[in-house]
Amino acid sequence: MAETNRKNKQRLQKFFLYFLLIIFLIVSIFPFYWMFIGSTNHTSKMFTNPPTLTVGNEFMTNLTNLNDAIGISRVVFNSLFVSLVFVFLSLIISTLAAYALSKFYFKGRNVIFLAFMLSMMVPYQATIIPLFRMMTQFELLNTYFALIAPQLCFPFAIFLMRQNFLAFPSSLIESARIDGAGELRIFLTVVLPSMKPALAATAIYLFMMQWNNFMWPLVATTSEEMYTIPVALSSLIGISMIDYGQIMVGITIATIPIIIFFLLLQKQFISGMLGSAVKE
Repeated sequence: MAETNRKNKQRLQKFFLYFLLIIFLIVSIFPFYWMFIGSTNHTSKMFTNPPTLTVGNEFMTNLTNLNDAIGISRVVFNSLFVSLVFVFLSLIISTLAAYALSKFYFKGRNVIFLAFMLSMMVPYQATIIPLFRMMTQFELLNTYFALIAPQLCFPFAIFLMRQNFLAFPSSLIESARIDGAGELRIFLTVVLPSMKPALAATAIYLFMMQWNNFMWPLVATTSEEMYTIPVALSSLIGISMIDYGQIMVGITIATIPIIIFFLLLQKQFISGMLGSAVKE
């Protein structure tokens, strides 16, 4: 009798657990579903009562109108180019900086790291005007350099990589040095291969941050040819009329690369975030 009661209690617990998970799943997925449904319907069906939850036949029309309005292929190329180049260069900078701050002992190391951490407390909006004046003086506005360069040395990326480097055994580095390996060879062949999860986690974070960046591209671009997706989509919001069908198509297109990027690296992302919990 006691065994039966225990099994019934376990089944009840599992039922409530799965029930809650299903509710959370529906709540999480519904905004994406509504976004896709909106991209396939006319803008007049976006806020009907009851709401429209079935797939329509206006996707190609909305896509054509969106392309006529902002040139979606050019905008997607701009965002992809800026985001991928930014991730590549920022990973190199943050990885080298984090390795130096975690495995090399020199005077002022903790002060430098503290300065990076304190810089994270400065509101991003406070840097817009100085950056704009700097880019104006060097005549770099409306260029890819202006969109990519200002945030290459990203403090959180350095922090995340440093925490993962701290988990790497220093004894292996010392052994490689005793065997006569140079510092660059040690970094590339001994340390870096074990940092793939951390690199994936940092890459996902940097890609999402740059892909969704709106304020600085809005300030730094002066022509439609240099617009990124967030800036281009914001230009669709008019004073008297908003075509929600176009906007939903644009948001759907903007969401796909992030989902694909995350799904490809999700296992490494989880491992890298767990590795960042190591304390010095």
